[in-house]
Amino acid sequence: MTDNPFAQADADWLQLIGAARQWFTSPLGRLLLEQEQRLLDEELARFFGGYLVHYGPCAETSLETQQIQRSVRLGAPFAGVEIVCEEQSWPLVEHAADVVVLQHGLDFSQSPHGLLREAARSVRPGGHLLVVGINPMSAWGVRHLFAHDVLHDARCIAPGRLADWLNLLGFALEKRRFGCYRPPLASAAWQARLASLERWGGAWQSPGGGFYVLVARKLVVGLRPLRQSRREPMGKLMPMPVAKLSRRDRDGA
Repeated sequence: MTDNPFAQADADWLQLIGAARQWFTSPLGRLLLEQEQRLLDEELARFFGGYLVHYGPCAETSLETQQIQRSVRLGAPFAGVEIVCEEQSWPLVEHAADVVVLQHGLDFSQSPHGLLREAARSVRPGGHLLVVGINPMSAWGVRHLFAHDVLHDARCIAPGRLADWLNLLGFALEKRRFGCYRPPLASAAWQARLASLERWGGAWQSPGGGFYVLVARKLVVGLRPLRQSRREPMGKLMPMPVAKLSRRDRDGA
């Protein structure tokens, strides 16, 4: 990091990311990240390749897998970020990564569509994009409506809506998982009492989990058939008029 790493960066964006990073170090934020780490480790274990790109305000999360050679953190100029960039301007060539993980990046984004397009552009054909977000149809989503901290500013995009966005960007949704079924209670004693909810919810994969993980694969160009455009009838064919030749013209020929 430098003394002035982002002289032109949007101050509101930096403030949002900084507040989100601070929230994820709170007891509630750590609870969410602990449950997410388990699911992400399970999913990433089946991928392989050269590069994994991780974007999001979760400072303490580490994504490592033996099948992927290099894991890189992208984002705002804070501790733990290896490549500093804005959310819609990643310094990566197209198709640079085998796996991209957006961990709450869309939740705390000024332009979710722009960020998702940038992440999608960076995934190679056949590669995977994993999106982790706060589930609006959960107790955590309800808390975000009444919270007095940065969670109130989270976008909490519904997984079904996000799946539609991914489809438009050329991705096929492979899996949808949920986790963290304990309600967002700050009391450690209550969290211990309700720990059994994780086993029950995880076994049934109830859609009421506090977060979701969408796993999508980028389709290889040419594998998805193009929809044929409908051809409208243009009317009846009419015979072309033929010029009549006079007798004088025929004799002169």
